[in-house]
Amino acid sequence: MTSQGNTQSNTQGKTRAACLIGWPAAHSRSPLIHHYWLRTLGIEGGYVIEAVPPEDFKDFLFRLSLRGFVGANVTLPHKERALALSAPDERARAVGAANTLWFADGELRSTNTDVEGFINNLDACAPGWDNTEDALVLGAGGAARAVVFGLIERGIARVHLVNRTIDRARALADQFGARVRPATWDTVGELLPRAGLLVNTTSLGMHGQPALEIDVGLLPQGAVVSDLVYVPLVTPLLAAAAARGLKTADGLGMLLHQAVRGFELWFGQRPHVTPEVRALVEADLTKT
Repeated sequence: MTSQGNTQSNTQGKTRAACLIGWPAAHSRSPLIHHYWLRTLGIEGGYVIEAVPPEDFKDFLFRLSLRGFVGANVTLPHKERALALSAPDERARAVGAANTLWFADGELRSTNTDVEGFINNLDACAPGWDNTEDALVLGAGGAARAVVFGLIERGIARVHLVNRTIDRARALADQFGARVRPATWDTVGELLPRAGLLVNTTSLGMHGQPALEIDVGLLPQGAVVSDLVYVPLVTPLLAAAAARGLKTADGLGMLLHQAVRGFELWFGQRPHVTPEVRALVEADLTKT
């Protein structure tokens, strides 16, 4: 188990500190985001990476406060166990995974901020996106769960969920109800013309992954396209959508917006997603 950073001052009660728990976790941009907000808001605090193997996760979590942390982010492969080892809210339960932990009344609580990260990013990039009745979501993994929950919570009438393995899409429909319509990949062409929102939750289009073969020309004028991939920053899907004049919401925006609530829970002030913090993370991403 390794730790990046110094939390000694926090254990003495002088500085509040949070951490990111993952295995591996060194690639995360979360420290960059939280350190920027701490600095610009004038808060004496810390945010460090804790690389914790699965066999040590339960012990690490039970000793989180003793280690000097007021809360944590959780990333792969620990999100499901974090849910089981904490008191989750409705969002975390619905998504089936927790990515943000904090203490309240002596209890370790959890949520999944991917939901609000996705929704708040859409609100920022494409106001009015929720005027549509039909959304088309590609993929049925953990990220899709957060997206579907957010869309239903926002009142979207029909969420068409396309996955290569139809059983996974049907499982989400069983969980979230009749507004989720499972569909096979070969029906995408039929669904695109009615979709006011298209969301890619798969890894297709990511660096090193196959391309996402989607004809955005079939989307209605005024549709919004969201891609959860943020490496590359502008995926082929987003580039094609922008070339057609459609509004887009990228994965980096979601990453930034999902970090807001955790910071507020740990450090007591709500930060803002600004062009400056985005530029900071963009510059870091383009170095790789």
